[in-house]
Amino acid sequence: MDLMTALEIIVSSSLLVAAPLIFTALGGVFSERAGVVNIGLEGLMIIGAFSAIVFNLTFADTFGAATPWIALIVAMVVGGITSLLHAVASITFRADQTVSGVAINFLALGLSLFLVKKWYGKGQTDFIKENFHKIDIPVLKDIPIVGDLFFSNVTYASYLAIILAFVVWFIIYKTPFGLRLRSVGEHPAAADTMGINVTKMRYVGVMLSGVFGGLGGAVYAQTITLDFSHSTITGQGFMALAAMIFGKWHPLGAMGAALFFGFAQSLSIVGGDIPFLKDIPSVYLLIAPYVLTILALAGFIGRADAPKASGLPYIKGQR
Repeated sequence: MDLMTALEIIVSSSLLVAAPLIFTALGGVFSERAGVVNIGLEGLMIIGAFSAIVFNLTFADTFGAATPWIALIVAMVVGGITSLLHAVASITFRADQTVSGVAINFLALGLSLFLVKKWYGKGQTDFIKENFHKIDIPVLKDIPIVGDLFFSNVTYASYLAIILAFVVWFIIYKTPFGLRLRSVGEHPAAADTMGINVTKMRYVGVMLSGVFGGLGGAVYAQTITLDFSHSTITGQGFMALAAMIFGKWHPLGAMGAALFFGFAQSLSIVGGDIPFLKDIPSVYLLIAPYVLTILALAGFIGRADAPKASGLPYIKGQR
């Protein structure tokens, strides 16, 4: 295997694995920019993956090739509804946001596995037949070198995630909605004084995190695992959370960090097929993504400051 072929495998695998992390990290950006810490991204990915796989298995014969795309919408809706539990607990009842997020993680995993056992009579679902296949992007794949590296053997979801990161950046930093969202995360009292409904904006931020988290889980399940079980989502939500922090709560920074983590995770998957990596013990490649996540969170790469009101409940009239 020559160097070019090895790079093609690594890049395509990195984009494949990074896409769900990008979607979920963008959801985390919305929530935390609004001032609500969302540790429940893992749970939102789980519920999104579960919803997408169940819908896909149930309606594959009805919708055919469109099933995975419709399943994404279903997962986004279910993820948004699930995130309302976190919003009600942490915003309306002012519960500890970390505890509420952890509860979402346990609830999502327990409920989804219970329903799988109930509906399918076993610990995992069947494998889906309609999924996101790897494709060559027309025209772009013909570009010398770049086409083979970035536009061959990829999924549309990977580039949808990258495009969406730029859209989210524009929304948060270039629109009145984004300004209001950031204001309630930085100084909710001042935002309240200016007539901004802090509670409403925080609810919207948390719901968007649920929508994107559900989307990330659905993409992961329909591109990588192709079924749902207890091991479908195993830490990807926490990696997305780390990517958001590593990216300094910025959509494009989160995207870059997710691509980096995706690259590390892809090495654990395809490392055995790469000539200059095959001699490295597989256990080191398997733990690499998590070691890099810990290093990033520990401040090895640099210090990141969260929005000033992140994690703090707001009581109207409080200064």
